[in-house]
Formats: sequence, structure tokens, C-alpha cells
Amino acid sequence: MDSAENQITVLLVDDHTLFRSGIRSLLQRSPEFLVVGEAADGFEGVKRAQQLKPQVVLLDLNMPGMSGVETLQLMLQDCPDSAIVMLTVSEDAEDLSIALKAGASGYLLKNIDTDYLTRAIRRAAAGETVVAEAMTAKLVAQLQSGSAPPAASELDKLTPRERDILDCLARGESNKGIARILDVAESTVKIHVQSVLKKLKLTSRVQAAVFAVEHRKQNGA
Repeated sequence: MDSAENQITVLLVDDHTLFRSGIRSLLQRSPEFLVVGEAADGFEGVKRAQQLKPQVVLLDLNMPGMSGVETLQLMLQDCPDSAIVMLTVSEDAEDLSIALKAGASGYLLKNIDTDYLTRAIRRAAAGETVVAEAMTAKLVAQLQSGSAPPAASELDKLTPRERDILDCLARGESNKGIARILDVAESTVKIHVQSVLKKLKLTSRVQAAVFAVEHRKQNGA
């Protein structure tokens, strides 16, 4: 990329210095990314996020002092536009569910390869929810075993435009992609997405996508 203004800014929050150094080195190989800061614990991570307002935060789930989920919740209060992606060794479905319900934009495992990580950062910066492939089946199972999904009648609460948004979410489109498809501003898409989640009583784009797909199956679509 030619201009720093076009770079995706990233904040690294992890208590392992060598791991942070490795991720920083990896991302610095590409002019597409700019690592604007690092933090070794949740307290420092929240401060750095407030100061730097990064587009993407890569956040460890298990840290001493303040947990990753607690850190996530505090960051979102001051940096609602930052995409916060959990980067962890935990393959526990409950950890995944809790993180997404708390507002995480993604859940990745530390054993993923370089290309997958860089693609995930791009997608998160574009407004998508990114979940490691190894965790996708666990996510679906967790959703199915949890509280009942919204009834199909809940769709009646959505406006025609919000239904269009839901269809796009089901196809995995980013906010930018939805804006292009529907010929509206990206900021308008963000407002509609939040409205869809609120009306369907869901907490993440992933849950909205799962609901949309399940609804299509029930109706033979």
C-alpha cells in the first residue's frame, strides 16, 4: 500500500513477549498492516486501545490480572469501532461462545498459519466476524444447545431493508460488501446490522447468519 492512511492498524495484547514479537514481525512483512502498539496485560491493553483507536485488536483470552473477556468489554466501551479478535490456544466451545456474546469480532487459534491470520485481520477490519475453521462446528453446536433461536415470526419485526441486510450476513458479506451490494453508505449498514441484532435478540453477526440459514432450511429455500 502506498499510504499509511490505507494501512490496517493493529494492537497486540498478549502476556507472552515472544509471541507478540512474532506476530509483529509477521505483520511488518506486509505494508498492508501497521502494528501501532503492544500491551502485556489487559489493563495496559485498555489504555493503549483508548489512546490508539486501532482498527483491529488481537487479544489473548487468558492473561493474568484481567481476563481477555473483561479486557474486551472495557475496550468496546471506549472503542466501539475497533474489531477485537480473540487469539488464543483455547478450543473450548464455552470460551468461544462467551467471547462472541461479549462482543468479540472473531475467535482465532494460535496454531493458525500466517495466510489465514492476515486474511482474518483483513476481514475483521472490513466488519466481518472471523472464527477459526476448527471452531465453526463447535460454534453451531453451542448455539443449538443454548437458548432457543429467534422464532421465524421475529422476522416480521424487520424492515425490508433489514431483511436484505440479514440475507447478506448469511452470505458472509462484510459491511463494505453489503454497502456496495445495496448501494448505501457503510455507516448506514452498521446501523442496520445493530438494529437487526437488537430486534432478533442476538449478540453477533455469526448468530444472525446461523439464524438466517436455519430459517431458509425451515422454509425450504
